[in-house]
Amino acid sequence: MQARRLPALRGVFWLFEGFRLFRRNPPLITALTLVYLLAVQLFALLPLIGPVLLPILLPLLTLIVANGCRLVDLRQNPDKRTLLFGLSGAGNNFPALLRLGGLQLAGALLVVLIAIPLGGGEDPFASALMAGPDGAAGVDPTAQAALLAKLAQVLLLATPLIIAFWFAPFLVGWDRVAPVKSLFFSAVASMRNWRAMAMFSLAAIAIAGLLPALVLILLGQISGSALSVAFIVLRMLLVFLVAPVLTASIYVSYRDIFQAET
Repeated sequence: MQARRLPALRGVFWLFEGFRLFRRNPPLITALTLVYLLAVQLFALLPLIGPVLLPILLPLLTLIVANGCRLVDLRQNPDKRTLLFGLSGAGNNFPALLRLGGLQLAGALLVVLIAIPLGGGEDPFASALMAGPDGAAGVDPTAQAALLAKLAQVLLLATPLIIAFWFAPFLVGWDRVAPVKSLFFSAVASMRNWRAMAMFSLAAIAIAGLLPALVLILLGQISGSALSVAFIVLRMLLVFLVAPVLTASIYVSYRDIFQAET
């Protein structure tokens, strides 16, 4: 596989292009993104078996969502066959995607095993669940800062895993690359385009995290009664606008790096 080397500002282009794709067919991309998020939440809540099945099935779920974005990009009508492209029919790469999911499970377990000793024997993912939005009022700022520091540490540890699996589902499902090779090609492509990837990540964090937080802080200073309403509105925007746009943008990053522009 030949990965193109792109300039840093191309990462911002991925977001704009993702928004353009979203505008072309908001119902399809939003529905696929919501199904993906719902599936992730359901598997995460299943005791014992859920955290094991989720990494294994993530490449399949990712490819289905990306198929929808690809159909919008090609201006084709979605149906069962096209949405499951790469998972069934002549181009059936379902077993390879499951093997890729097994590798993702192994990588996730490795990150957890490294993170727990560094976190003083405490599972940072369990801590994050215990300190969710419903119970955040009972957590003091010092504890919240410590939790954020732990999560940042885990994110840093998981960065190589994220890089290796960023393009891997597309390479396996669409280009029939072997799972292990797809991790190599994904890592090489990400490193060759680290400036664009970093710019995309910073822009996504700003849009999905920093900007909503700033709005909530400003509204909290102006009117406490408007804060709860603003929180609901921002949450709806994140789910029904920002998340689908980011989903489409990830597809665009693959298309931009591995395929010639049309």
